[in-house]
Amino acid sequence: EQWVQALQLFSEMARFRVERDTITYNEAVSAIEKCEQWVQALQLFSEMARFRVERDTITYNEAVSAIEKGEQWVQALLLVREMAACRVERDTITYNEAVS
Repeated sequence: EQWVQALQLFSEMARFRVERDTITYNEAVSAIEKCEQWVQALQLFSEMARFRVERDTITYNEAVSAIEKGEQWVQALLLVREMAACRVERDTITYNEAVS
């Protein structure tokens, strides 16, 4: 599956010591989210905090979208609240994803 290949490629970056920053994480979460693999997308999102990679509005929006596709609405709303607590800007996409 495509999301498995995306995760493998993302893992190779670490193995070859290519920096995984906010942009690369965002792209990986997005690819996995599009394949409706919300658990794996959320794992990458959580990994960012462990490795102290900044999570921005795009990161949260992708995570909220993934969780919403998994019909985990309460968890999606909790992420929107976390954005406020972490002072990450929320935008129209954030709210659209959370309520869709």
